Amino acid sequence: ADNNIHAVVITGAGRCFSAGLDLKVAPYYSAAEQRMMVEELNEVVRELYGFPMPAVAAINGRVIAGGFILAISCDYRIGAASEYKVGVTESRVGVPFPVATMEVMCAELSPAIARRMTLTGRNMGPQEAFQQGILDELQEPGSVLARAKEVAMDLGTMPRDAYAKIKRQLRGNTIQRIRKVIDEGSDPLLNEWIKEEGRTASSAMIAGNKKN
Repeated sequence: ADNNIHAVVITGAGRCFSAGLDLKVAPYYSAAEQRMMVEELNEVVRELYGFPMPAVAAINGRVIAGGFILAISCDYRIGAASEYKVGVTESRVGVPFPVATMEVMCAELSPAIARRMTLTGRNMGPQEAFQQGILDELQEPGSVLARAKEVAMDLGTMPRDAYAKIKRQLRGNTIQRIRKVIDEGSDPLLNEWIKEEGRTASSAMIAGNKKN
């Protein structure tokens, strides 16, 4: 939140915006490492969701799980009009949602969409995500970043202090709930996050992806 910066654009490299946690590694973290990861996920989501300046997501490709949460934590989301997966697969790989990630899901998506996405763990394409209001617009793949910068430049011209206050008005209740859990250290997943069933399910999904 530098005074010389008026807006930010978040994007990925190559064909992926972010696919979330590395399922080859995260399920095998020690208890201490899992606790640290839950704490850091909560902090990162809180920081981005409450970021006082405009934040635009330039979604260049696959946006899954934790990567999806990062995308919807941004103020405006532009997706590539191409073939890639959009969704949260946590229920299918046995990885429960840290508090901040679920709070943002429930705040940014309609109850029906949040229910279907979290409980079925099924992905969708960008066109469906756009139709459901998850993405704000679609652009040709080569134009996504340029369009995101254009939107960021426009949003960045708005009065800085007022933008931050309006954003807090819009998202304040969610941010307060997240901050309370972080301050109290009361996220239930701090004590136990990914169990053996998560390791088994994650390995199965990786094996299935290799076959496909």
